[in-house]
Amino acid sequence: MLKKFDEYTVLRAKRLELFCCQPDATLGEAADKMVKQGISCLVVVDAEAYLVGIISRRDFLPMVLAWVNWREHTVASCMSRYVVTVTQDATLSEVAARLLEHHIHRVVVTDGGTGRPRPLAVVSDSDLLYHMVHNG
Repeated sequence: MLKKFDEYTVLRAKRLELFCCQPDATLGEAADKMVKQGISCLVVVDAEAYLVGIISRRDFLPMVLAWVNWREHTVASCMSRYVVTVTQDATLSEVAARLLEHHIHRVVVTDGGTGRPRPLAVVSDSDLLYHMVHNG
């Protein structure tokens, strides 16, 4: 294991800003935003910016096959409500372990406060690879 992966926290790995949408946004709006920003997921938040889900490119595929009018359906209709999260003090090693354990490509970094979490960042397997190459 890279020693620096035990030293670097997730906020150091964050390379892009956080992109969000609300559950009542249409799939068309969400897809357009993802394409425009060149990103692979949106963090879904409620009106008070609390985490309620995540939607990724892969979540769109079944909708496109099932619904002719997929663009009109809401993000809530196909987002993942179960989101794997880490707090801002988690190390890159902990993130790598979570990604492997859950067979996923990204985790949402939250504020770690009590109660409902607020998202701060997304750290992906691409971010980890970037740090392996540049800091390994």
